Amino acid sequence: MMLQVSDLTIARGGIPVLEGLSFTLASGQALVVRGPNGIGKTTLLRTIAGLQPPVSGQVEVPPESLVYAGHSDGIKATLSVVENLKFWAEAFGSKDFSRAIEAFKLAPLAHRPAGELSAGQKRRLGLARLLVTGRALWVLDEPTVSLDKDAVAMFASAVRGHLAEGGMALIATHIDLGLNEARILDVGPYQAKPLADNDFDGAFL
Repeated sequence: MMLQVSDLTIARGGIPVLEGLSFTLASGQALVVRGPNGIGKTTLLRTIAGLQPPVSGQVEVPPESLVYAGHSDGIKATLSVVENLKFWAEAFGSKDFSRAIEAFKLAPLAHRPAGELSAGQKRRLGLARLLVTGRALWVLDEPTVSLDKDAVAMFASAVRGHLAEGGMALIATHIDLGLNEARILDVGPYQAKPLADNDFDGAFL
């Protein structure tokens, strides 16, 4: 099982943001994506997740092997915590979500409507979904937003457990997750050259 990115160029709004990016990620490995705001980290993750096409280059990953978690928690406000996890477990062909409840300490909130949770609790529930997907590659964009120190530790522990089982994690984050085993990918050196003033058409290719 491997993610392979080769000579990738990506664009946001028709404007190239990163170019010539190549890396691999194998079973049991984590890669943390770093770079200043606006450089294209979210665009990179969305491209790898198949949510938008690259300008050029290739992303090779086995079909139905990844799950993407962006800035939205992706939960249904009218359903309880348990009902949300049950929904996602069944969507991914599973019935057991007990690990997800335990990993993110959601048992005291199990029957509370998700819409009544705090921002941090909603984020914990959103991340707990990862554990019911059965997908090998987690592609995560700023997963620790709204989390306190204890919840960040829960998330880091969940990632370590996933890696220990042969999973992979690609994470864009500005904070130190304490994942000493993770490699760092600084996308700064891959920032695309700005379009020339007369390259109006280039912005729409």
